[in-house]
Amino acid sequence: MAIQWFPGHMHLTRKAIEERIKDIDVVIELLDARLPGSSANPMLADLTRLKPSLKVLNKQDLADPERTALWLDHYNAMPGVQALPLDASMTTPARALVNACHTLAPNRGGMAKPMRVLICGIPNVGKSTLINTLKGKRAAKTGDEAGVTKLEQRITIADDFYLYDTPGVLWPRIIVAKSGYNLAASGAIGRNAFNEEEVALELLDYLRQHYATALEARYKITDAATSSDEELLDAIGRKRGALQSGGRINLNKAAEIVIHDFRQASLGRISLETPQEFAQWLIAGQKLDAERQIKKDAIEQARLIRLKKVPRPPTQRDLRAQQHADNGDDEGGD
Repeated sequence: MAIQWFPGHMHLTRKAIEERIKDIDVVIELLDARLPGSSANPMLADLTRLKPSLKVLNKQDLADPERTALWLDHYNAMPGVQALPLDASMTTPARALVNACHTLAPNRGGMAKPMRVLICGIPNVGKSTLINTLKGKRAAKTGDEAGVTKLEQRITIADDFYLYDTPGVLWPRIIVAKSGYNLAASGAIGRNAFNEEEVALELLDYLRQHYATALEARYKITDAATSSDEELLDAIGRKRGALQSGGRINLNKAAEIVIHDFRQASLGRISLETPQEFAQWLIAGQKLDAERQIKKDAIEQARLIRLKKVPRPPTQRDLRAQQHADNGDDEGGD
């Protein structure tokens, strides 16, 4: 089942970004270094496409360093884009963002032309923590649940450097199914919007293919690479005592354990996608979305025909009758 989550305040955030972007010099988009492609908001890309962009791969200390390097190369190859890895709790690297913004907008700075930066990203990606690090005090609310920031805030980093913080925002419809699962596993989607067992099974299916030894070390199990995701969840439940009466596995509890361990990096430094993988998922998602739109348009067309809002397309019989009429024939005559 596809995962979607777009609460009402996200519509307001989109409108706020549309208005604010007119006066912005640089856009900082925070990405989750464990899932950079899935955490890059295509709606934000459309809204901010004419502005210099700094892609910050946050939580890099939780991500696979080899895969982070691939993503940095991917983004740094794009025109008008710079990319940096970051752990938002680290003061010195956070300060590097200010310098990067000046590199992207060298004509801004000083009281006459202060630097105006918009920082945006998906929920729970670490924006508020980063802002507090830059500011040196608690300027923004933080939390471990998606959707803590609800209103735009302007924070003065220096006399000539203004940072506009926006609420975390997803996009109205996630067309890459794998992205929905990865976002849910990372904590970017509200808990009521997904089934934890389903997300844990998708997570385990990926981990067994790419990080089998991490699973075996964490849960003291064997043959992780050759086990199914269902078998792994069952084994983890038994090892971690997620049992119900009669010795049955509490699969929901086992799923919570797996998701929690991933979020806390208890499994080690893990990334859930490479640039190549995400590109393949995106192509497949776009194809399915186009097919879905064709079906949706056909259903709408049929509805309008029934309501006589639009003329019915001519049938083959209609076309033959018209041809006979044009020829002066009597349809059906000898």
